[in-house]
Amino acid sequence: MSQRVPLLLLIFYLVLFSLLAINPYDRAVWFAENLPIVLIVAALVVSRPWFAFSNTAYLLMACLVVLHTIGGHFTFERVPFDWVTSFFGFERNHYDRMAHFTVGFYAYPLAELMLRKRLVASRFVLFMFPICFILAVAGVYEIFEWLYAVSADPTAGAAVLGSQGDVWDAQKDMLADGLGAIAAMVMFYGIHRRDIHRLAPPAP
Repeated sequence: MSQRVPLLLLIFYLVLFSLLAINPYDRAVWFAENLPIVLIVAALVVSRPWFAFSNTAYLLMACLVVLHTIGGHFTFERVPFDWVTSFFGFERNHYDRMAHFTVGFYAYPLAELMLRKRLVASRFVLFMFPICFILAVAGVYEIFEWLYAVSADPTAGAAVLGSQGDVWDAQKDMLADGLGAIAAMVMFYGIHRRDIHRLAPPAP
């Protein structure tokens, strides 16, 4: 496994973060949106000496990091995404939905950790736990957004919530997270099917 890929991704993130930290649309929104991403990146850097994910896993995790950092600069509803909105005839900016879909990609490294460390002996658990974990995290994050929205400045709260007038925004965001997790697990199976088949089949 090449050591350059994670390093290049880290350098790219640091450059992107530094550039987009300059004059964001709303500093309070920028801070709220970037805080979880900074914590994720820091956790990956600190944990690397003990467990190094595959380059595929790092690339998948980088998708959310990049999209969320961009969203923090503009606020998600103001990210220049009009060409997609116009092309598909959407009534709202769906950049945030795309970012939520990439949240699900974190099911891949979680499954990779479980498989390589032999934390499970069941194929069913190997597939279902990462998906359920992503859905649980998605639910907790929606609660965080709600609490921030009702406690912060109304403008900043609405920007972080990013509902754009959709009363079902939280549910659709969680659906996007779950679909991303399913897509990641399909990819995981395609790459690791030999190792997966060495695990015990689900009990009848």
